Amino acid sequence: MWSCVSSNETDDSSDQWLCQDLGLILSLSSLVYLIVCFPIGLCYNALLVTVNLCNKVSMTMPDVYFVNIAIAGLVLNMVAPMQLLGPGYTHWATWDFNNEVYITLLILFNISSLVIMYSTTLLSLDYYIERALPRTYMSSVYNTKHVCGFIWGGAVLTSFSSLLFYVCNHVSTKIIECSKMQNKEAADAIMIFIGYVVPAIAVFYALVLILRIRKESTPLDQDSGRLDPSVHRLLLVSVGVQFTLWTPYYATLLVHTLSGIQGRHLHGQHLRMYYFVRGLSKLLAFSSSFAMPLMYRHMNKSFSRKLRRLLNKLHCGKQGCSQERSAEQ
Repeated sequence: MWSCVSSNETDDSSDQWLCQDLGLILSLSSLVYLIVCFPIGLCYNALLVTVNLCNKVSMTMPDVYFVNIAIAGLVLNMVAPMQLLGPGYTHWATWDFNNEVYITLLILFNISSLVIMYSTTLLSLDYYIERALPRTYMSSVYNTKHVCGFIWGGAVLTSFSSLLFYVCNHVSTKIIECSKMQNKEAADAIMIFIGYVVPAIAVFYALVLILRIRKESTPLDQDSGRLDPSVHRLLLVSVGVQFTLWTPYYATLLVHTLSGIQGRHLHGQHLRMYYFVRGLSKLLAFSSSFAMPLMYRHMNKSFSRKLRRLLNKLHCGKQGCSQERSAEQ
């Protein structure tokens, strides 16, 4: 899934061997992801969404955010095979950089990344609100569902502005409106600022507030209506994993943006290393759709109960389930 397209006759044998070694590492990593991580992530994301939507009554605020993240993960699962088997990885590319298919995949990838980062960010802020002001319903399930809708709308609008830059970067310069917007670095800068810098600052601020309020033990901590304590561990692990997996991607995007603004272009071995790091960083970003549902499955105490309830409902049918429901009541 790699081609040394930047190599030419002037390259020595050591550069060729380096290019081939990097390509082998990236190809094997991509194949492992597509064979192992991709089907597991697809199944667990679909399971997370199905189980929670079939148990809407028992959903909590964190569940709504994780369902939102799982839906974005399903979009990433859809994009991943076409991206990893695309022109940056194979000799037999089916589309070019300026092809509509590639731009569509790029927009879907950007939308998913924005939804994942902002869902994690707002989960942190809402968790603090729930800890500081319990039973105020400011972070209720009803409000959270509407917030998740706004997240998708904002992600689409942000990606649409980036789409204009990408499209105008490939159309004829005779169009006056687009000739003034032919700047791919501007689109990347928008994604770096809105997709990473803003969520990182907000998450850091929320975690500081959460750690501060946890040091102050109050009688409200014994309230039975508060969130399960396991949510705190799930939140910290989710934030750490998300930013660990997405930071390399945005770092390579920043390097590309700065080199484009300064007019410096990578050549030779530096260019190959950049493409290799960019490929691995995108692979790590796709891995977030695999890691998040697994963490939710193993760290959320109520998920197993909801899953058993759904399986019993499918197994016993309407009559048996109604008897089970009356027994529970």
